[in-house]
Amino acid sequence: QVQLVESGGGLVQAGGSLRLSCAASRRPFSTYAMGWFRQAPGKEREFVAAIRWSGGSTYYADSMKGRSTISRDNAKNTVYLQMDSLKPEDTAVYYCAAGTGIYYARNYAHWGQGTQVTVSS
Repeated sequence: QVQLVESGGGLVQAGGSLRLSCAASRRPFSTYAMGWFRQAPGKEREFVAAIRWSGGSTYYADSMKGRSTISRDNAKNTVYLQMDSLKPEDTAVYYCAAGTGIYYARNYAHWGQGTQVTVSS
């Protein structure tokens, strides 16, 4: 079992930046990907970005390309999501996940508790 703890959420003005962190209780399996998803009130959970733990390949939702960077620190078992040029529509609870999938939440077996990101206009 991998436990995930997110941090770094908060309130930011439109155009600002935030860096989210996700600390894993142990090193994820080499076949795992670490993903970020978000869920706004009344909406379905959607993919934001993912990184393969082994090799470091990265994947982004179209809405976040060019505005976000996902990275990992192997020594700390931590994944980061740097988000820039934030928009009010980025407001959501952001979840970290670990699993064998990339784009689909159903392929992630482990989830954090979520961290709130609020972007004011």
